[in-house]
Amino acid sequence: MSIKVGDKAPGFTLPKQDGTSVSLNDLLQKSAVVLYFYPKDDTPGCTQEACSFRDSYEAFKDAGAEVVGISSQSADSHKAFAAKHRLPFTLVSDEGGKVRKQYGVPSTLGLIPGRVTYVIDRGGTVRHVFNSQLNAARHVTEALGVIQKLRGASPS
Repeated sequence: MSIKVGDKAPGFTLPKQDGTSVSLNDLLQKSAVVLYFYPKDDTPGCTQEACSFRDSYEAFKDAGAEVVGISSQSADSHKAFAAKHRLPFTLVSDEGGKVRKQYGVPSTLGLIPGRVTYVIDRGGTVRHVFNSQLNAARHVTEALGVIQKLRGASPS
C-alpha cells in the first residue's frame, strides 16, 4: 500500500549524515517537508537529483520547506555524498528500507529502489506525490511548485 495525497505521512526517526537522529515530527514543528526517496548515493541520476535540490534549496527554504533525502545507504555514505556535492540539506539513512516500505515506494524492475518525492505540510498531511525513476530533476520542480502554492495559500 503506497501513501497517497491526503494521507497522513508515516512518522520516522532515522540517523542523519552527521550521526545524530532526526524525526519527521521534529521537522514538521518548523516547516513543511519535501521528503525524497532515492536509490543510491553517488549514482548519476541520484547525483543529478541531489544537486538539483541543492541548487533550489534556498527557494525551498524561502517557501517554508525543509528538504530531506532518504535512501538505504549508511550515515557515513551519506556524509561523503553530501560533502562531495556540497548538499546543504539532510540525508537520512533507512538501512533495511523500513521507512521506504511504510511509504510504499515501489522498486523498478523489482530490483532498483524507487525514486519518489512527497510534499508533506506542517500538519503531517501528504500534499503531493511524484514518482519518476528517470526524470530526476523534475522531482525538484514538481515539489517546489507545490510548496510555493502551499505558502501562498497559508497566512504568513
